[in-house]
Amino acid sequence: MVTYFTSMAALQLPSNSARLFVVMGVAGCGKSTVGQAWAEAIGAEFLDGDSYHPPANIEKMSRSEPLDDNDRWPWLDRFAQAMATSDGLVVGACSALKREYRRRISQASGESVCYIYLEGDPDLIGRRIAARDDHFMPADMLTSQLAILEPPGRDENAIRVDISGSTDDIIASIQSKLLKEPL
Repeated sequence: MVTYFTSMAALQLPSNSARLFVVMGVAGCGKSTVGQAWAEAIGAEFLDGDSYHPPANIEKMSRSEPLDDNDRWPWLDRFAQAMATSDGLVVGACSALKREYRRRISQASGESVCYIYLEGDPDLIGRRIAARDDHFMPADMLTSQLAILEPPGRDENAIRVDISGSTDDIIASIQSKLLKEPL
């Protein structure tokens, strides 16, 4: 196991911070890697949204078939409820590509959720997807995800973080933005 960010003192959350965080973005942006590392660094529980997909969703995506909203609603509800029923700080990884999906997660959890949008160059993300061999999402699904992506607006409880740096750089950016930007 790799340990990121050894300075725990640098990893403080604002006192008015949400308890639930969702690291979001398209496939290949690093949601699980960053989410798990950041959760470890702040002493939070980590939940990977992919674990809440029913087998039919996994099979569909494995065949390069994009999910539709009817596929997503039960999955988003299960993920949000798992976050809400966990104790303490929770960091989840979930694509949450549309505003409507983020609204659904927030409503289903029943409490404030802060979204950490991992954004980056589509070519970089495509290379990352092509380089991994242990994931059900094929590289050709990136196009469909980019087509429906609605980055969080200024009126959403969200921050944007560039993914071009290392995992430590991304975590440092998350921490800095959470401490500086009112949500």
